Amino acid sequence: MTLLFGIYPGGAVGDDTGAMVSGPPDDPARVTAALDRLQGRPGRPFLVRAYASFDDTTRLGAPHPTDTPADAARYAIRGRRLDLVAQYRSRAADIDGYCAFVRELLDQYGESTATLQIAEEPNVTTNPLLDGHYPAVREAIVRGVAAARSHARERGLTDLRIGFNTTPLFGPSAAFAADLAATGGPRFVAALDYVGLDFFPDVFRPLPAADLAEAVEALLRHHRTTVLTPAGLGHLPLHITEHGWPTGPTRPPSRQAEVLETVVTTLATHASPLNLSGYTHFSLRDASTPHPGLFHQFGLTTDDYTPKPAFASLRTLVARYGE
Repeated sequence: MTLLFGIYPGGAVGDDTGAMVSGPPDDPARVTAALDRLQGRPGRPFLVRAYASFDDTTRLGAPHPTDTPADAARYAIRGRRLDLVAQYRSRAADIDGYCAFVRELLDQYGESTATLQIAEEPNVTTNPLLDGHYPAVREAIVRGVAAARSHARERGLTDLRIGFNTTPLFGPSAAFAADLAATGGPRFVAALDYVGLDFFPDVFRPLPAADLAEAVEALLRHHRTTVLTPAGLGHLPLHITEHGWPTGPTRPPSRQAEVLETVVTTLATHASPLNLSGYTHFSLRDASTPHPGLFHQFGLTTDDYTPKPAFASLRTLVARYGE
């Protein structure tokens, strides 16, 4: 079973306090060149992850630029298409406005978009950069998915895949997916094409290197059998929507490459039994290479686009396991 690969190519990164971390501005020419190398051959399906957000200041009826990377559609060439995230950040719970925003995103980006993710990490309530921080997020997802599905049909976007994502769900939080499915009912479930998962093993809770593959498999199996299946979502493909491992003073680039190879090989090995459809890396370049902070060096390259060993690793993995 092959995987649909992709990457977030921007430089800006949100940290765990709700702040944005950034450094030098993105260089579109170098981004494009790096994407060409990772894709391997023109025409190979490859996703470019981009984020656009709705809040209470968003002007409907006007173009909606992507927050990051800027002008993301410029990278959707040579067979690459957008993995577009429609973030919901309305403190006023303006779900009507959010649904209109989703429809306008499809008007603007629909032809270049392969996957549309409704909301980002809606189970996380403590970080204002993430959608779970805002009221009525479950209703926003349910109605946003319905709006996207209806509008995609109207526009003839027959190959657009629509989904939502979470981070790993354990304990009481494992009910998030079931609660969401219960809120939306059968019509919501029928409108979904995939479920996404953002996960960062060995980043926030270190693991022995020898245990990483087993831990990744266990997490994926847990998500499939304990989270999605009881929610009535077990039939849907699971796409890894964000994964990465940052370098730093005590985090060598060689280990970043090893983690990437272990995680993606584990995904490919279990893709068929666990119905894993794709992998999107976070991210192409560091936000700010000189900074030692955990969130500053997630890139496969430094902030001047000098490749780390993991860049070549991902290129090899795309060639081996990609569509």
